[in-house]
Amino acid sequence: MAKLSGLGGRLYSGETSFNIVENRKRWYSISALFILASIAALVIQGLHLGIEFKGGASYTINKSSVTVEQARASVENIGIPGEVIVQKIGTSKVRIQTGALTPAESSAIEAALTSTFGVTAESIDTQLVGPSWGKEITKKALYGLIAFLLAVMIFLAMAFEPKMAIAAIVAVVHDVFITVGIYALVGFDVTPATVIGFLTILGYSLYDTVVVFDKVRENTKSITSTGKITYSAAANLAVNQTLVRSFNTSIIALLPVGSILFVGAGLLGAGTLKDLSLALFVGLATGTYSSIFIATPILAQLREREPAMRALAKRVAQHAPGAVTTEAKGSVAGTDSGSETKNSWARGPRNQPKRKRR
Repeated sequence: MAKLSGLGGRLYSGETSFNIVENRKRWYSISALFILASIAALVIQGLHLGIEFKGGASYTINKSSVTVEQARASVENIGIPGEVIVQKIGTSKVRIQTGALTPAESSAIEAALTSTFGVTAESIDTQLVGPSWGKEITKKALYGLIAFLLAVMIFLAMAFEPKMAIAAIVAVVHDVFITVGIYALVGFDVTPATVIGFLTILGYSLYDTVVVFDKVRENTKSITSTGKITYSAAANLAVNQTLVRSFNTSIIALLPVGSILFVGAGLLGAGTLKDLSLALFVGLATGTYSSIFIATPILAQLREREPAMRALAKRVAQHAPGAVTTEAKGSVAGTDSGSETKNSWARGPRNQPKRKRR
């Protein structure tokens, strides 16, 4: 930790610096690969919708002696069409999920469960969900996402500047798209908890991006008047100054979510947590990446196209050590290659030692 703290101090003072903004094409290429992989996963495999979105039936048995294999065998023996999902919930409950069923098929499943496990039909928690309920949730989630993005754009445009709002929205869309693609690649069921996870990562992504943008605004407040540093260089300094902070915040956020995902859902079998924890884990990691390597480089690229920033870049280049002015370049271009130039910077020092005659 002492080494990390020392690195943070050197990054903040500018003694050590990672050239993140200037290498933006590299980060764009990495994101493009992830986006292409997400598109391929969505096209080839698609999202595995839960019964809340495509409709189906759910049966929960509260009996400690019931195993997943027994519950699956009792339902498959009936010949129910479609996929049957059986999950262990805690130590005493087993949940069985199927596709849409007719009343006769639902009654057959209840009869099979009661006869196999010796429970009453009233003790089985039966839930029948139609596809219209899932469509309503999807519609409301999309409306909420659109309203959220509009509100964020307006707030960032007023609190910071419009170009910062554009860069932040691009980073948010980048995070959601990659998270959805990885979710499709893994094959977990999309449940209402998954939607909650997707909406939650929007807030975290913007939080980390706003922290970096606030430092960018502080570093670029008076660069046009001083003329000592370009906008990209000031933005890169801001990213380096907040790099260790973003790293520490991400680790602290990822540790509990990773514990839920890998320990709770993976080792202990808490299947009800894996959909939410996977969305949060991927979204938090992607949000940290985009706030550093996507949002700020996009912002710098947009601002560097402004006439004022182009003029600033020219002034900085002229005052840089070893820089050649435009007038000097023109005078060199106007002379022949074999002729002697009249510029003192090309001729060298005037006070040359005289040669002694022999």
